[in-house]
Amino acid sequence: MEGTGGGSAAAAAPVNQWWQDLSRIFQHYLDISTPHTTYRWIGTLVLASIYALRVFYVQGFYIVSYGLGIYLLNLLIGFLSPLVDPELETSDGPMLPTKGSDEFKPFIRRLPEFKFWYSITKAFCTAFVMTFFSIFDVPVFWPILLFYWIVLFALTMRRQIAHMIKYKYIPFNFGKQKYGGKKSSASSSGARPE
Repeated sequence: MEGTGGGSAAAAAPVNQWWQDLSRIFQHYLDISTPHTTYRWIGTLVLASIYALRVFYVQGFYIVSYGLGIYLLNLLIGFLSPLVDPELETSDGPMLPTKGSDEFKPFIRRLPEFKFWYSITKAFCTAFVMTFFSIFDVPVFWPILLFYWIVLFALTMRRQIAHMIKYKYIPFNFGKQKYGGKKSSASSSGARPE
C-alpha cells in the first residue's frame, strides 16, 4: 500500500526534467537573440508574412486576424507609452532622483522593445496555429472588421500622439545625441595639454 502513489510521481519526473531542459534551451536562444534586434524583427516579419499568406490562401479566419490586430494595437500602445504616466503623476515637475542609486532616464517604456517583439512573435505563432482549427473560422464580413480596426487604430493613435505632444516626450531615440558646444581654446590654438 505504501508504493501506490509513488508510481505516478516517478513517471512524471522524466517529463518534468525534459520540460525544464527544453525551457532552459529556449531561454538560452532567447538570451542569445537579445542584442540582434534587426534579425529578430526580420524573423517576425517572415512569420507575419507566412500568417498573411495562410489567411489569404484559406480565405478565412478573419476573426482571428481581427483579434490579432486588436492585440497588436494594445502592444503598440504599451510600447509607445511611458512607464509613469504624467497625467497620473502628482508632481509639478520632473522627478529628481531620491537615492544615490537612482539615475535620470528621459523615457522608460511601459513595454520594453524585447517584450514587445516577443509578444508580437508569440501572437503571430498562436494565430497561425489557430488557422488549422476550423472552430476559429467564424464566417464574418471582413470589410466591416477591417474598417472598424482602421477607425480604432486612427482614434487610438490620435489620442496617443496628442498625449505625447502634451507631455513633450518622444518614445524613439535615434542614436546618441550630439551637441555642438563650445570648442576648447587649447584645441583651437594647436597646443596640447600635457
